[in-house]
Amino acid sequence: MQVTALEWVITIVVILALFVFDFFAHVRTPHEPTFRESGFWSAVYIGIALAFGGFVAWQWGSTFAGEYYAGFVTEKALSVDNLFVFLIIMSTFAVPRIYQQKALLIGIVIALVMRGVFIAVGAAAINAFSWVFYLFGLFLIYTAAKLIKESGHEVEHEEKRDSRIVALAKRVLPTTDSYDGDKLITRVDGRRAVTPLLLTLLAIGFADLLFALDSIPAIYGLTSEPYLVFTANAFALMGLRQLYFLIGGLLDRLVYLSYGLSAILAFIGVKLVLHALHENTLPFINGGEHVSVPEISTGLSLGVILGILVIATVASLARTRSSVAKR
Repeated sequence: MQVTALEWVITIVVILALFVFDFFAHVRTPHEPTFRESGFWSAVYIGIALAFGGFVAWQWGSTFAGEYYAGFVTEKALSVDNLFVFLIIMSTFAVPRIYQQKALLIGIVIALVMRGVFIAVGAAAINAFSWVFYLFGLFLIYTAAKLIKESGHEVEHEEKRDSRIVALAKRVLPTTDSYDGDKLITRVDGRRAVTPLLLTLLAIGFADLLFALDSIPAIYGLTSEPYLVFTANAFALMGLRQLYFLIGGLLDRLVYLSYGLSAILAFIGVKLVLHALHENTLPFINGGEHVSVPEISTGLSLGVILGILVIATVASLARTRSSVAKR
């Protein structure tokens, strides 16, 4: 897949322009978005993401389009799990609903920048060392096991992490417990102080860092093209703010989402290990020769990922519906 420097520049400019438009059209004036507004713009951004896959198919072929769609669906699913963490952070810092949009959008931009750095580092590592796929695969399998272990205790883990971030920030920065509109820094008794909204952003930024550690190896298990990795991440993050307000009330009903994401990460981890074995150059494995193992196609990967998400969602809604009915 050949992507010119001009195509990279145009893509980045268009993505940044969409974020700038989002800020001035929806976030600049503090307000709580309506269900209709959130639903409309969520559909718009998902439509743009799907249309971009059509552009990839036209420009570079259906194989790369399939890799993009598989990466986009995986990143979007992981992003929904991220929303649950964002909801906990917003509750922990008691962020007023009308100011949550600003915190979310800035947090999403921070996430995109961090992922851009990880994508570049990952691409350089893969080009230099094929055995990196072993590390990515084993890390995803470990992450999958960790997700299952922490399932049901996400709130406790996130609250502990947030309290540490706040404690560290208060040691080095003057802070206030009061909000001053949507300002990040205010004045208290003539001195500058950090508002809880900035502390919220710090917590979201740290969470974004942890999310990037999971999501970038996952998508490199579906495509080795940095351009597709970047665009799939960018379009998955785009519209995440609207999705937060659209399905915020449904997040606690997706009780099996963590199990579904765990299964997806484990599946991609196994796929990466198989790919690493197929491309093996490590001398202590099969004498440094390639190992003849089956490789999982992009089409099968997309089918498995979609299937797991459908099963996890349907099972979650059925479980919560039966629980409500028993009451």
